[in-house]
This record gives sequence, structure tokens and C-alpha cells, in this order.
Amino acid sequence: MIKQRTIKSPVTSTGIGLHKGEKVTLTLRPAPENTGIIFRRVDLTPVAEFPASPELVGDTQMCTCLINDQGQRLSTTEHLMAAVASLAIDNLIIEVDAAEIPIMDGSSLPFIYLMQQAEIVEQSSLRRYIKITKPVRVEIGDKWAELRPYDGFKIDFEIEFEHPIISQSKQRISLDVTADSFMKQISRARTFGFMRDIEYLRANNLALGGSMDNAIVLDEYRVLNPDGLRYDDEFVKHKILDAVGDLYMAGTPLLAEFVAFKSGHDLNNKVLVELMKQQDCWEYVTFGEEAPEWAGEIAPAHA
Repeated sequence: MIKQRTIKSPVTSTGIGLHKGEKVTLTLRPAPENTGIIFRRVDLTPVAEFPASPELVGDTQMCTCLINDQGQRLSTTEHLMAAVASLAIDNLIIEVDAAEIPIMDGSSLPFIYLMQQAEIVEQSSLRRYIKITKPVRVEIGDKWAELRPYDGFKIDFEIEFEHPIISQSKQRISLDVTADSFMKQISRARTFGFMRDIEYLRANNLALGGSMDNAIVLDEYRVLNPDGLRYDDEFVKHKILDAVGDLYMAGTPLLAEFVAFKSGHDLNNKVLVELMKQQDCWEYVTFGEEAPEWAGEIAPAHA
């Protein structure tokens, strides 16, 4: 029997916003069953709410940004959402006092630690999944992403960058995503950027909080971070981390294989929106007493 989960008690942390470079206070709060994941901007009056939904993703340049009906924005949701997904948390209130989630170290690991500190608890209702029954594919130029039927949650992701360091690294990974595999193989992978792009962004008042403390920075030839990489294939692993977070915007975990070539926030979201439109390609399922063994791996009894 696989039940919904939330955290036991509120927990707070502070960090820097990637784009504005300002201090952000983040508070995670327990939520009743069947609430879903709800973001709140408490710096606004009245407080602005953003329920996790693929239709609310309104901007995917540099990050996954939610835009509500009032035009209010909340940016950089993907790394936190990946952590929430990996811990199989269904119901959570996420409060921030700024227009973006803090970047922390550029990965999901600080958010995982934060939720483990708050303790993860089971609720009484069964966890609901979206089970893919027919493939759904979206193509943009030479980039594509596809959701396929699968018993579990698997990602097969390939990147292609014309850069000497990235091209020397492994650029394709196929992984069954579980709490354990995400924690060990994906959670520490940081966002990355190129010095030429960072200079342009800062000139346009963006990426003001970006630094080697929260991103991998590359020039034309090498990684500039003194400590180097956390994984040899950290680049493709971070793209998988982003995809885990972006796909959890469905508000419900997927039973699917996600296969992608050169995908990013925009394409990740577009395939999810397309899935919601094609209602003959998926169904809701729950697991009672007859839950298969693999279902327990993607929704562990204990974090």
C-alpha cells in the first residue's frame, strides 16, 4: 500500500536568489492529504499562490518560472521540485519572501536535507500516479522529448554541447529514478553556465546571484571552479535533475520512461502539457495491498 506523504513540521532556510542576488527566506510547511504542492509568495499582499501545474509554467528561459492569473511570477522552482519528487512528497506548502526560490548550491541536495530535517510522514490517503499508456512526443527542431509506458520512472537523457570538457564527458545516461538512485547519482549535480553567457546576463540585470558557490562555470576551454566537478558526468546529470523537477509539475508522480535529446525546461514542460491534452494516453492509478515491488522503490516507506 503506497500512501501520500508530507513533512511532519515546518522548516526554514535562507539563501540567495540566482537572478536578483537578494536574500530569500524559504519555509516548507506540512499540508493535508490531496493538497498537492503549492508555492506561496508571502512578500505580496495578498499572498500569491502558485499550485504545481504544467499550465502555470509561463517562462522557461534559464529556469522554470510559474506565472499565475494575476501575472505574478515565481522563478527557479525546478531544483526544489526535483528534491520533493525524489522523496515522494505529495503534499507541501512552499513559502518564499521573494520572486524566486533560493539557488542554494545549485543542486537539489540542500533541499533534500531540509525536508529530511523536517521528517517525512505518511498520510492516510493512497498516493495517485499518472500511468502512461501510449507514447507522447514533442519535437522542436532537432530537439525532442517523449514519455513512454513504463513500470516505474526511468529517464534516458542525452545532451550535446560543443565544448571540450562537456564533449569529453558522458553525454547520455539511462537511469531508473528512485529515492536511492537520485540521492546517490543525481542530487549533487549543479547547474552550469558559460562565462560568456554570464557576462551578458549580468549586463541585463540577471544571474546577479550566480557564482562558483552555486554553479559550474566554464570558459571556452575548461571548468573554472577550483574544486572541479562533483561527478565526471555532472552536466548530463544536472539535466536529469532538472527533468525530474520539471516533470513533477504534473502535481502527481509519473509512471513512465522519459526519453529526451537536447531537452531543457521548455521542452520538458511542453511534453507534460501535451500529455495533459491527450487524455487517452494516460490514466490515474493507485496501489493498495497489491502494490508491485518496483512501486515501493519509487515511493519508499522511509526517506
